[in-house]
Amino acid sequence: MIAVLQRVSEASVTIEGIATSKIQKGLLVLLGIEDADNQEDIEWLANKIVNLRIFNDSEGVMNVSVMDERGDILVVSQFTLHGSTKKGNRPSYIKASKPEIAISIYEKFVAVISSVLGKPVQTGKFGADMKVSLINDGPVTILIDTKNKV
Repeated sequence: MIAVLQRVSEASVTIEGIATSKIQKGLLVLLGIEDADNQEDIEWLANKIVNLRIFNDSEGVMNVSVMDERGDILVVSQFTLHGSTKKGNRPSYIKASKPEIAISIYEKFVAVISSVLGKPVQTGKFGADMKVSLINDGPVTILIDTKNKV
């Protein structure tokens, strides 16, 4: 799994002109899934995201997690994170899971991260043409790949 985390002061998803999800201070998580992803990846990534200290403490140092901050999380599936640009000018998405595999992993991830956070998270709609809006706070953007845990 690949996750791009953006610390936001607000973020939202609009589908076909309708705002479907919105958060205030917290994290926007863009999530890419591949066939090799499993329950261990789901749990490791959810715990890493919720406990990652990327919010400022009272001294202005990034030393506070989204959980400590009581922030929100918005998870949006994004298969293009697995796009390979090694050959030619058109990305290849061969590594990205097909919906019949990815939807189940995505739903499990959302359930686990909600459980770890201790409250529901907002989501996009898997496979939909979404318009994602955000105000990146900092800016702070972090890339996490479960295949590079060490």
